Amino acid sequence: MGITACNNNNTGDDAVKKTLSDTANYTSVEWVDTLKNFGTIVYGEKADIQFRCKNAGNKPLILASVTPGCGCTLADYTKEPIAPGKEGFVNASFDSKKAHSADVRKLIYVRCNDKTNTDRALIFEGKVTGLNEQDNDKVVMPDPKKAKNY
Repeated sequence: MGITACNNNNTGDDAVKKTLSDTANYTSVEWVDTLKNFGTIVYGEKADIQFRCKNAGNKPLILASVTPGCGCTLADYTKEPIAPGKEGFVNASFDSKKAHSADVRKLIYVRCNDKTNTDRALIFEGKVTGLNEQDNDKVVMPDPKKAKNY
């Protein structure tokens, strides 16, 4: 009998836990924007969205983790500590090829060392045109030669 184990590197998770458990170094974050509308894009295009935050406290602000709510969105963010009085960002890139409806409302989850609320949901929304036409192109009609007779 053999035993197999995978090497799971949890250093990222450990760093997040350490940052969020160190309440002596919590600060205050002010989000410049938490809701953005990217307008209307055509199916197949990408929308780029930027959220900004400001460190309103007296300790470095650390964006410990930034997680998109679904696979249609990629996120990047300020990874180095944000000094008091300075700004950081969370950038999102939405791929409309992965959209499931014309009306889009997506979330990005942010964890940081804010003393009042370590968790924040950033929201972006907009519309995707041409989605229904693309969906119709994806419909595969059965081959009548392969249909079973009942």
